[in-house]
Amino acid sequence: MSFIPTILKEVETVLGKVSEEQLQELAANLQKAKRIFIIGEGRSGLMAKSFAMRLMHLGATVFVVGETITPSIAEGDLLVAVSGSGTTKSVVWTAEKTKSLGCEVVAVTTNPESALAGAANHILHVPAATKYRRENELQSIQPLGSLFDQCVHILFDTICLLFSQLNEVDHADAFKRHSNLE
Repeated sequence: MSFIPTILKEVETVLGKVSEEQLQELAANLQKAKRIFIIGEGRSGLMAKSFAMRLMHLGATVFVVGETITPSIAEGDLLVAVSGSGTTKSVVWTAEKTKSLGCEVVAVTTNPESALAGAANHILHVPAATKYRRENELQSIQPLGSLFDQCVHILFDTICLLFSQLNEVDHADAFKRHSNLE
């Protein structure tokens, strides 16, 4: 039995429910931000870190929350907080703290009614299955939050493409910022 066609169909179903206009708006918000901070835990955190890396390649000033060189967040900065369930305590707390400091918060979650969404100025609703398999979630043959993670990765890469167009960053520009210590 081949699982790849089923997985691709699941991803296509989720992505088909996300508005391209919303992605354009998020790219514009990232462009306006003085600095971008990103947080997520577990596999969602890995997707968040890959997003931070790509934004750096595109010329953004970006930091991953929790890293040793991450400075304090300040007015004009924006936080992208990633949690499939929208209930990951450290992510929710960071979003709440960020909002209390007067900074913009973008929640990336499956649950627009979650605590994370409640702390956000903007929500990227990714209607995928999570590890909790809640009643209203899309069904998936994949374990845990794999579908959410896959879709978030593709959505983040789409936002990066839009961001690169807004900033007129081409492949050569991005390649200059790619690591040369490998």
